[in-house]
Amino acid sequence: MKKIVFALTLAFALVLSLAGGASAITNGQPDGDAHPYVGLLVFDAEFCDENGENCEVFPAWSCSGSLISSTVILTAGHCTDGAVAVRAWFDEKIQAEDFSLLVDDFPFGGGDSTEGTAYTYPDYNNDPNRKGNGLPSFAYRDIGIVVLDEPVDVGGFAELPEPGLVDDLANKTTVDFVGYGVQFQAKIPGSELPKPPPFYRWDGYYNRYYATGELISGNFVHAAEFLRVSFNPGGGKGGICFGDSGGPILQGDTVLGVNSYVANINCAGAGYASRVDIPDVLEWIYSFL
Repeated sequence: MKKIVFALTLAFALVLSLAGGASAITNGQPDGDAHPYVGLLVFDAEFCDENGENCEVFPAWSCSGSLISSTVILTAGHCTDGAVAVRAWFDEKIQAEDFSLLVDDFPFGGGDSTEGTAYTYPDYNNDPNRKGNGLPSFAYRDIGIVVLDEPVDVGGFAELPEPGLVDDLANKTTVDFVGYGVQFQAKIPGSELPKPPPFYRWDGYYNRYYATGELISGNFVHAAEFLRVSFNPGGGKGGICFGDSGGPILQGDTVLGVNSYVANINCAGAGYASRVDIPDVLEWIYSFL
């Protein structure tokens, strides 16, 4: 997990945490068949001892992503970066409300899972020494692709935008958030964390949820690369949070951007998504189709 607390760039860790769950769009609704092309991605990473030996591969983090063809999933670069293997599920529900798993063998397989290979946009940057301060220093071109080993049929695909589409969208344009990230904040007893209480942690279920939100005016310093979206869990508005990384910001079925990070650990105020409608980005994505 990166040190920057606002990481949706922190794709919520899976390792040994499945019972506690990371789950859905904040203040969202069960997705049903509304966005069947949005899936849950589990990425494997290699872990070695302090000498760089005795390496083993384990499930390490999860993200969301959009199927744009029968074998290609669009997600975030910080999700694909460093992954040695990936599996995708398009089951709407992975967990029950008691946190019991509805998919046998998850996260190692089972259900509608399909294995694939992860690719990261060549100019993706999470190194602050490369591009200076601000958003581009840790989330530049935060775009990734997963190519599945076998085609899947979920009844439809997400659509890619025309180049520059976002530039023509008005402030407060309605958009949809879809993903498998955490859904709500649960209170933790004061004895479990440094005082003073109360403390809260994000929790939920690995299930696909959606919510409606709004674009904030594109007139900000990094608008050429990012979408800025408004949400407020405390005010009952839908939004994105940990685990929704790589999931789509949608206008209809068109992916305007992929979720990159949120501005604070409370997943409130504003979030940012890497724009998909940039010509160079679209050209790279189409090279997989």
